[in-house]
Amino acid sequence: MAKYDLTSTIAEYLDRHMVFPLLKFLVLKELYPAEEILTVKLDLLEKTCMVDYAADIYKGLHGLNEGDAAPESFSERREQVLTKLAELQQSTAPLTQALEQDWVLQELRQDKRFNQEYLTNTVKVDMACLDKLYEFAKFQFDIGNYSVTAEYLTNFRVLSLDADKCHGALWGKFASEILMHNWDTAMEDLNRLKESLDENKSGSALEQLQQRTWLLHWSLFVFFNHEKGRDGIIEMFFQPQYINTIQTTCPHILRYLTAAVICNTRRNYVVKELVKAIQRGSNQYRDPITEFLECLYVNFDFEGAQQKLRECEAVLENDFFLLACRDEFIENARMFIFETYCRIHQVISINSLGEKLNMTTDEAEVWIVNLIRNARLDAKIDSKMGTVIMGSQVPSVYHQVIEATKGLSFRSSAMIETIEKKANSSKSSSMGADF
Repeated sequence: MAKYDLTSTIAEYLDRHMVFPLLKFLVLKELYPAEEILTVKLDLLEKTCMVDYAADIYKGLHGLNEGDAAPESFSERREQVLTKLAELQQSTAPLTQALEQDWVLQELRQDKRFNQEYLTNTVKVDMACLDKLYEFAKFQFDIGNYSVTAEYLTNFRVLSLDADKCHGALWGKFASEILMHNWDTAMEDLNRLKESLDENKSGSALEQLQQRTWLLHWSLFVFFNHEKGRDGIIEMFFQPQYINTIQTTCPHILRYLTAAVICNTRRNYVVKELVKAIQRGSNQYRDPITEFLECLYVNFDFEGAQQKLRECEAVLENDFFLLACRDEFIENARMFIFETYCRIHQVISINSLGEKLNMTTDEAEVWIVNLIRNARLDAKIDSKMGTVIMGSQVPSVYHQVIEATKGLSFRSSAMIETIEKKANSSKSSSMGADF
């Protein structure tokens, strides 16, 4: 299954700290030799300040015992890190100590200029150390202290007037929340970053494309761990600027969008749009998950869909982001096959359907009975003949209108939100000019 592994592809768009959970997963799955993964880990760690962790990896890679000493270079690097840590602690101490006081935090407001003047005049803190706080937060992230990083970057964004650094601080905080598995807070940061990118018109088209590409990859951690992630990934990724980014720079993201759509049966109205996107990107990227939808909705190849579904199980089992939704994916994929098959057949052999669903005849009959009962399908089972007889399924005009307009509500809301943001932005600009 290594040929379907996307770790090296995805890692290009992640911070190196975010790659470590993926490598840990690969070790458990044994897709690659352990020595190869340890070598990659050590190479990544050499570009961070996590010296002790790097020393442990070095020992494991070279067969040293826990009590054995690592090379002298690790000790020298450790001393450098500790010296830098002490220096940054000292240079930022007045500001960090002030921000630890509850009464100081209570006085801070949305107005950053007021905050800086308040800290300078009332608390007697030299705001020259604010840039040092940003540097210290980055250093804390580099040594793997993600909780302190998130705290310092939050404080920096409350105080700093530097828009570029505040934007960078939001990226750093987002990464920290992901690595701490704070999914609710990470979702909030994701929405802030998305809003910031959508509103920023100052950067070049290339810069915007690059940042949207990073956001698509970083968001996978949130969308496949947050309870509302399946809805969020569909709402975000199908927006024109993001679906265009997927097709331009990272068509492999179609794997995760396809999995999310199949696992979210309430979003079936986007299947047609997804199939079009898969077909447009088929020359650049294909895997069993995207090919499953092609077989089913483009070629109506049920034998091919069955084969792809078997391959999907192995892909899902060995994908860091999709493993948790494997069972749900398989169940819903079978329902997709059943619904599509029923649209073009009136009498269906249970045995034949079981083969297409990769189930025994008895399992298929029980599954269909439950599906008819729970979904209230207009169908009945003839046990003697071993068939499912579908009722007439001619949709009413009202139903056809509802199906055709299902996606309009979300698109209308998104359009209204965009118009309101632009109107508010124009209003703010004109007010500032008049003032």
